Amino acid sequence: MEWTEPGPVVRPYALTGGRTRPAGGDFDLIAIIETAAGSGGDADGPPGTAGIERLPRSPEHRTILELCRSPLSVAEVASELDLALGVVRVLLGDLLDHGLIRVRRPAPVAQFPNERVLKEVIDGLHAL
Repeated sequence: MEWTEPGPVVRPYALTGGRTRPAGGDFDLIAIIETAAGSGGDADGPPGTAGIERLPRSPEHRTILELCRSPLSVAEVASELDLALGVVRVLLGDLLDHGLIRVRRPAPVAQFPNERVLKEVIDGLHAL
């Protein structure tokens, strides 16, 4: 039997301390995550806020802060880290609780314009 690729060294439940749900609520797949201003997203530099000093200094938390200097969706963060979505949501909850990230959640479907309004807009544009 030939091994193709080694598995992860640390089990997902160890990364989250056994937690399965984020403390700060749920994160939608398409919610946009961004490192908060002054939160010290540099893994080598000193922490930029008091929040990161209380945060467990896991490499995953630091990597998320570095990645999210540019806005990324929750799905993109999970893909970049090559971690399960549930694990990433728990880690994001930690960062949110410490004020180290900002989350822009997608608009609820109820706030989208209905089909009639969109048709009227299109008809109006055609009339121009």
